[in-house]
Amino acid sequence: MTRKGLMLTAAVMLAGTAAMADTADKKIALSNNYAGNSWRQAMLESWQRVTEKAVADGVVASADAFTTAENQATEQAAQIQNMILQGYDAIVINAASPTALNGAVKEACDAGITVVSFDGIVTEPCAWRVAVDFKAMGKGEIEYLATRLPEGGNLLEIRGLAGVSVDDEIHAGIGEGLAAHPNFKVVGSVNGDWAQDVAQKAVAGILPSLPEIVGVVTQGGDGYGAAQAFAAVGRPMPIIVMGNRQDELKWWAEQRDAAQYETMSTSIAPGVSTLAFWVAQQILDGQEVPKDLTVPFLSVTQDTLDQALKDTPEGGVTSVDYTLDDAKKVIGG
Repeated sequence: MTRKGLMLTAAVMLAGTAAMADTADKKIALSNNYAGNSWRQAMLESWQRVTEKAVADGVVASADAFTTAENQATEQAAQIQNMILQGYDAIVINAASPTALNGAVKEACDAGITVVSFDGIVTEPCAWRVAVDFKAMGKGEIEYLATRLPEGGNLLEIRGLAGVSVDDEIHAGIGEGLAAHPNFKVVGSVNGDWAQDVAQKAVAGILPSLPEIVGVVTQGGDGYGAAQAFAAVGRPMPIIVMGNRQDELKWWAEQRDAAQYETMSTSIAPGVSTLAFWVAQQILDGQEVPKDLTVPFLSVTQDTLDQALKDTPEGGVTSVDYTLDDAKKVIGG
């Protein structure tokens, strides 16, 4: 090869490397549908911590976060359409619905924008999904109760936000667990919206009509509210599965110390938003990323309760901020 040919080849290789490796001029946006509980607040705080550093380090140009005023798919779809017009290179979405945003997501993809959904995922094929196996989480709650209560009994189910994929998946997993352990029966169900105050009011409203309850299966953010409702009417305290919120862990520790109360706690880490951010950055960086990625949920046991409570800020949620290396490990399987 001539010297001119060598130089041309080297220039092409260098240009390709720069295009594949430099996301410093890329803009990423977070589209969030709801911020009305401690998990969502912790998720947004985690996003801010990690993305502010990424911007300061020159990894991306910006990583703005936007939350709709109401948990409405139509409003979030309009938000995404505005992001398209504003020229973002990637949109990370916590979706109000797995299907209702697909039109707006497809518009973004057609405009050349990378779309990564997490927690509340979307089904549009052009988007990426970063999800916990919520069905396994729900099934695991029943399996835990089966180890504690081999005779079974009546359960109360507290669901999350109606219509959101997370709620549907956890509920389906609880159903699978019940099929495997038919000695348990759900005798009441309410929506707690993943918020302790909503859950407390909903449980208080249904308790007078319920027989003895041995366990409460939950979705996170609702365990402490359920405990308060049972305590307020002096009913025997069931085994309430917790969701890694600080108020839940604190109550659990107090009850453990006072009366040997025992349970478990499980939830998706709010910091999953930062994992989705790094996945979007890697896609913009030209990396091959599978469309569906699964991350483990965080669980707290009787043995790890004290450490989890120590590490969880007051009013917050047990979490972890994900790093670029974490994202690469998840991407690599």
